[in-house]
Amino acid sequence: MTAKPTLEFWYEFASTYSYLAAMRIGALAEEAGVALLWRPFLLGPIFVQQGWNTSPFNLYPAKGRHMWRDMERETEALGLPLRRPAPFPQNSLFAARIALLGQENWGPAFTRALFRAEFGEGRSIAEPEVMRAALEEAGQDADAVFAQAQAEEAKAGLRAQNEAAVARGIFGAPSFVAADGELFWGNDRLERALAWAQSLAGRSSASIR
Repeated sequence: MTAKPTLEFWYEFASTYSYLAAMRIGALAEEAGVALLWRPFLLGPIFVQQGWNTSPFNLYPAKGRHMWRDMERETEALGLPLRRPAPFPQNSLFAARIALLGQENWGPAFTRALFRAEFGEGRSIAEPEVMRAALEEAGQDADAVFAQAQAEEAKAGLRAQNEAAVARGIFGAPSFVAADGELFWGNDRLERALAWAQSLAGRSSASIR
């Protein structure tokens, strides 16, 4: 049996376009026959390396205004709710640790639930009750997961995850990385990334023959 091609999905909970990608990537990947590797990470440390102390959508107001108008169009087209959370960007540190614990198990369900709370309902993802509700929706014991996420192992795991993101050349979210290291950036490149992952599997099969 031939293994499915894989695609890494790198996302940041504070990222508006990661919200769009997270809500549609599952069905698209299944249709394409591509196995997803969910990779939560933090953009903050990467932005600091670029000399930014906040989101570029805050640093450049015209860009920010365009982004929110674009989000209105895109969420309407996808049938998704949109409500701006305050503050923006949100503090996503603890949420990223939790999602990393879930990975491809319950992590995707938690991720979608938390994105809906943040950008669909405008809630703060730094609030324990918001993360708790998302964990319960994903079928998890929130107290047990919170304890795990506060442990040193979880903190070290997220640091390592961010180091891996930097090693792949990731500078924004969402980003998609194929098995050969090809990097695609942005929600509007999701379909192209899936097609690239498919093509790698085709090339591998051809080389075997």
